[in-house]
Order: sequence, then C-alpha cells, then structure tokens
Amino acid sequence: MSFLLPWQWVTVQGWSMTPVLLPGDRLLVRHGARVRTGQIVLARFRERADLDVIKRVAGPAQGGWSLISDNASAGSDSRQYGPADVLAVARWLVPGPARTANRRPGARSGARLHSLGSRLPRRVRVSPPVDL
Repeated sequence: MSFLLPWQWVTVQGWSMTPVLLPGDRLLVRHGARVRTGQIVLARFRERADLDVIKRVAGPAQGGWSLISDNASAGSDSRQYGPADVLAVARWLVPGPARTANRRPGARSGARLHSLGSRLPRRVRVSPPVDL
C-alpha cells in the first residue's frame, strides 16, 4: 500500500504553458482536489503514461479530461494524445528564474507565492473543450 501526501511541489519544464507559466516556475499542487474547466493541473495522458504534464483543463472527455496547452505552438495536448487522467490541481505558483532574469536592479525578489485560484489571468483565453 502506498501513501500519497495531498500536497506536492512540481517544477515547470518547457514553454507549452506560456505566458502564464515559464520554465523553472514551481507549482504547489493538491492531489484529490475537485477538477474544473480552466484550471491548471498535473496530469498524465493515457497514451503517454510515462510522462506527467502540466496543462489547462478544457473539459471532460471519454471518462477523463481534455487538456490544452496555453501556447499550442510549443507543446502537445489532448489534440495529439487524447484524454488524460488528472493527478492534482495547481494551487500556488512560485516564480522561477526565467521571471526574475530581466528584473531591474534593486527590484523586489520574485520568489513570492501567487494563488492559482479559480480566476484566470485576463490575458489568457481558454479555448472551448476539444472534441476527441
């Protein structure tokens, strides 16, 4: 029997979720949380069981979830791999080095927690669910 803690830190790799998430950002995710359309989640595509991904929920699909990349030109999602199983829901973001690299001298550190509640940043549009 394995025991899974409800909270887990994950690090973003790749550019598929820009501009909201950048490589090196850290997310605090909650296992067992209710999944809703528009949330950022840690998931696993059924066709790529060897790979955990961070994507946005587009909606329910075939007993799982349809996931999308915020930056479709830099990543793959349910359009290529079909439905996914959500492992955890992202709740907090700690900005990584890519966000602080271009800060002006003397600016405040970017290592603050940012809530990833149900509200989406205004600059991001969520596409309608993808038909599979």
